Parts: sequence; C-alpha cells; structure tokens
Amino acid sequence: MRPALAALCIGLWPAPLLALTGCSMLASAVLKPDVQTAAVSVPAGDYKLDPAHASILFKINHLGYSTYIGRFERFDASLTGDPATPQTAQVTAVVDMTSLNIANPDFAAALMGPDWFDAATYPQATFKTLGLKLTSETEADISGELTLKGKSQAVIVKARLNGSAYDRLRGADVVGFSATLPLNRAEFGIDKYSGLLADDVVIEIEAEFLKTGG
Repeated sequence: MRPALAALCIGLWPAPLLALTGCSMLASAVLKPDVQTAAVSVPAGDYKLDPAHASILFKINHLGYSTYIGRFERFDASLTGDPATPQTAQVTAVVDMTSLNIANPDFAAALMGPDWFDAATYPQATFKTLGLKLTSETEADISGELTLKGKSQAVIVKARLNGSAYDRLRGADVVGFSATLPLNRAEFGIDKYSGLLADDVVIEIEAEFLKTGG
C-alpha cells in the first residue's frame, strides 16, 4: 500500500492533492535525496551544470567601507570525473560577461564598458582544468587557466564536494560543489583605480551538476 500511495503522490505532483498532509509527508520522504558526502559515492561519468541551482558571485573590498558584491546571471559548465582517479577530473566553464547583475543597471553598464570588463570586445570568460590536487577527502585545489578580458592566467580554484545522490525530482544523479577563486584583477587588465580600490577579488561559486548518459 505504501509504495502505491507514494507512486500516486509522485504522479500527482504538483497537483493540489499533494498538499494534503499525509500525501505531502510521504512524497517528501520518497523524493528527498539520500545525499552522500563521501567522494567515492559520486558516480563516474560526464556531468552538465544545472543552471537553476548554480551561482557565480564576485566580491571586492570597496575602499575599506564594505565588501562590494556582484553576480553573473548566465554561465555554463561541464564536469568529467571518476572518484577512483580524482586527479584526472576535468572542469570547463564559460561565463557570459554581458550578464552582470549588480541591481544598478547604469553602474552595470559602466562596469561592462571598456574601462572595466570591456564586455563588448570580450563577451566571455572561460576556465579549463590543468590539474587537480586533493587536499582532504572532500576538498581539492583545481589548477586551471582563466581567460578574462582577453588575458589568460594560471589560477587555483579551491573546491569542496558537498555531496551526491540520485535525485528523483530531476531524474538524474546529482553532485554539488562550493568553490572559491581568488584572483588579482590587475593581472587581467582590469586595473582602473588600482591602488585605490583593492586588486584582490574573490569569486564564489555554488554549482549542482547532473549526470548525463547512462
């Protein structure tokens, strides 16, 4: 009876009947993923980004007064890996620099202009993996090449595996990561007001990947 009721609840998703207490509680128990934090639990294979559950923020100290925060709304990434040989994992990513969102359209347009990101000339930033070194069971330093405003530099992304599981709602194996990327903006030619504004910038990334194929 319980499996049949669970199937009924899932089949009705998101019909009003699912809001009934018993059905809702049962559906929650059935649909909630059993997230495993151990890296060995991650299925080997190819993954694509779930953009609905991902974010890219940048943070920079503003004259000592505050930490200024911006975000990019459009980006994509792919991941290929095998927990048996984690050092061979490959990550590629591309960010649409014209999708800058700082809740101030006029200032965003200025930042995308030639004095800053010059997004009209360089509409994309890209990252590709060069190597990976485990620093704990769930953390790694990912060395890679970041290309921003037409300049390519070696960088290190500090990534943490949050967990993985089969997700019934999305019908796929899912793996989630948090990552930070410290960089010097002047090294990429984004040096306006260097010395007045901080050159050190931190990129913060939250990402969920869906396994593709079988």
